[in-house]
Amino acid sequence: MKKEKVGWKYKLPFLLLVIVVLFSLIPVEYTNIADAGVEINKADTAWILMASALVLLMTPGLAFFYGGMVRYKNLVSTLLQSFVALGLISLLWIVVGFSLAFGDSLGGFIGNPLTFAFFRNVGVAPNPAFAATIPFALFAMFQLKFAIITPALFTGGLAERVRFSSLMLFIVLFSLLIYAPLAHWTWHPEGFLRKWGVLDFAGGTVVHISAGFAALSGAIFLGRRKGVKETKPTNIPYIMLGTGLLWFGWFGFNAGSALAADGLATTAFVNTNIASASAMLGWLLLDGAIGKKRSAVGAAVGAVVGLVAITPAAGFVTVGQSIFIGFTASMVSYFAVKYKSRTNIDDTLDVFPCHGLGGIVGMILTGVFAKDVGLIYGNPTTFLYHMLALVIVSVFTFGGSYLLYVFTNIILPLRVSSEQEEKGLDITQHGEEAFEFHSK
Repeated sequence: MKKEKVGWKYKLPFLLLVIVVLFSLIPVEYTNIADAGVEINKADTAWILMASALVLLMTPGLAFFYGGMVRYKNLVSTLLQSFVALGLISLLWIVVGFSLAFGDSLGGFIGNPLTFAFFRNVGVAPNPAFAATIPFALFAMFQLKFAIITPALFTGGLAERVRFSSLMLFIVLFSLLIYAPLAHWTWHPEGFLRKWGVLDFAGGTVVHISAGFAALSGAIFLGRRKGVKETKPTNIPYIMLGTGLLWFGWFGFNAGSALAADGLATTAFVNTNIASASAMLGWLLLDGAIGKKRSAVGAAVGAVVGLVAITPAAGFVTVGQSIFIGFTASMVSYFAVKYKSRTNIDDTLDVFPCHGLGGIVGMILTGVFAKDVGLIYGNPTTFLYHMLALVIVSVFTFGGSYLLYVFTNIILPLRVSSEQEEKGLDITQHGEEAFEFHSK
């Protein structure tokens, strides 16, 4: 068989990686802030080390959650589309991503790309501007896990028809031009949304709304899958396993965002569990109330929606309010999924109805219930800024993502051919199958 010629577009990424690897050998200086009298708290450090590992586990969990929902011929592809972010974003974060998100603020909109490039000035001493009791490098690694799972989330909207190499390019562009600025706006002390008083405890805005709109714009750009109206899950046990890993990891996602082993972390931990439970039961019981069988997939999706919705509010609300937030988000997402099936938008795994709208509900209700500053406490300012921020973030993430899809498609076509789509992405993109059966 004649060997296929490999074009420069496919050689260039490897050459860029080689350059990064060689460049990383250049010595950089690290600032030891501990000399100024800032000490590491061992309990806080131990907890954030564990929380970082928990959040990392969410991405393989998401891979199983998504993988179980697609058709068998696209199972490996869907798993890898999530899993690859572990490697791709990790290196990107070290090189420049962390600096763009948390480097010296340039007008409250973006970080200086040189401040922490290649982890320059990111040592094992605390940086009081971000986290006063844990090593700054640990803070950077904790934030990395959020940057990893965000692109993994939006791949669900593009599943079963996107070219893998093109997706990797889009993930890089999205992380640098959408995620990093949004993280800076929201979480950097000088970010303009943070200065407005916009609250996002653990990523409802930065992670879930951005991923939801990226999935929606991608689904619109790519168009519907060929000849597909509705598909049944390939592997429901995978979905349940993925949900369990996500729920488990989400305790690090939310409670870890307190950046300390304290009462705030405990509040976030409790609210995370209760909101998810409320959302799961709401989804299941609504199925029964309208005459449908209560499904395992429904329970799994409902639980994840509750986790998404409580994320921005986890440290700011009471247990009772977390029950309300989880249930409300579950109802909104439930009917959004039903409505989406009547449209021509093929968001394969309902990323926008579940993650996008779940994050939006959470953001709005954070502005309503946030302790002392929410609408119910007689303070409309926070709520109004949340609504303004929602408009800005929605336009930025949807419009920005769509433009990046257009740009990516010019360099590398995003959609696979009709023949490849028919055969399945596992074979045509990766040369693998999920299971190999041998006849005796």
